[in-house]
Amino acid sequence: MKRVLIDCRLSRTASGIGRYTRELVTELLKTAEMHFMLLVRSRHEEWLKTLPKGSRTIVEADIPHYSIREQLMLPWMLRSERVDLLFSPHFNVPLFCPVPFVATIHDLILHRYPNEASKLKQIAYRMVVGSCIRRARALIAVSNFTAREIEELYGADARRKTTVIHEGVEFESPSKETIATVLRKFNLWKPYFLYVGNAKQHKNVPLLLRAFSKLEDPSKELVLVCGGKETKNLRLPRGVRGIASVSDQDLPALYASALAFVTPSLYEGFCLPVLEAEAVGCPVIAVGTTAIPEVAPPGSRLIEPTVEALTATLKNPPRHHESRKRFLWKDAAQKTVALLHEVAGSARHGEER
Repeated sequence: MKRVLIDCRLSRTASGIGRYTRELVTELLKTAEMHFMLLVRSRHEEWLKTLPKGSRTIVEADIPHYSIREQLMLPWMLRSERVDLLFSPHFNVPLFCPVPFVATIHDLILHRYPNEASKLKQIAYRMVVGSCIRRARALIAVSNFTAREIEELYGADARRKTTVIHEGVEFESPSKETIATVLRKFNLWKPYFLYVGNAKQHKNVPLLLRAFSKLEDPSKELVLVCGGKETKNLRLPRGVRGIASVSDQDLPALYASALAFVTPSLYEGFCLPVLEAEAVGCPVIAVGTTAIPEVAPPGSRLIEPTVEALTATLKNPPRHHESRKRFLWKDAAQKTVALLHEVAGSARHGEER
């Protein structure tokens, strides 16, 4: 049986990649006839306790991502554990990876929006991403948009080995009692619009704040579920509430009771919050660019990224709808494991070692 190691070091984070890793690995263990080895920073991470039984081994290695240790120690560990195939849910594969690998490319954001990354970090990013895309046996793109970005920036050969596998959602519609409990917990007593994400440059949060200010409606609030260092630079106008962190258990209720989920983001490789909103019937207001038109549910209001367009839409938001789930983690796992089987079967023993 092939020994496939999944790099789960980012699973402990609250990032979108952390959620992608946790959800996908959970489903992979249900569907696969492979021996999975899960590389984690600590075997005591809470999410590991909820994993289904299956053919798996926990490999603990406190190797930080995006680090020199990652480049030096991870190749040694892959050899010592006799790994046949590496699956990386992100692009951060060591430059001298000694085994065949499959990697997921969520976006190529730093090619377009460097945010606050230094020149050195931008150079390192392009080096690692470029190496990953060129040397991977196969790539997973989370949207057709990201697949097109890969082709545009890295050529037709990279696109030919790319398979589009959308992300998924497992949100369940919360009960009225659960919604009431969550609203009390966060002291939300007015109708509100909801934003979920970070405040990096491409997320365009300042435009949302200006648009909400122009709404001039004291009966409504804007709730930002927004973490990260960039949030410290936001100046929140009257009527805007910031919540640094919300648990996976509480988040569906926040979506379900919102007037609409709103994102002014200028660049998304997928935009998981759009699916989360759809899953509980929450209307979506978003900028109609990059991957968002691909994943936005029917009835979404897709607009131009201007204060005027967003303010007008906030005044007349779309209506709530029945909950829908067009993309499921179960489907993503089935397609992923089929790809891993294909690559593992075609990799000759000793190649790239």
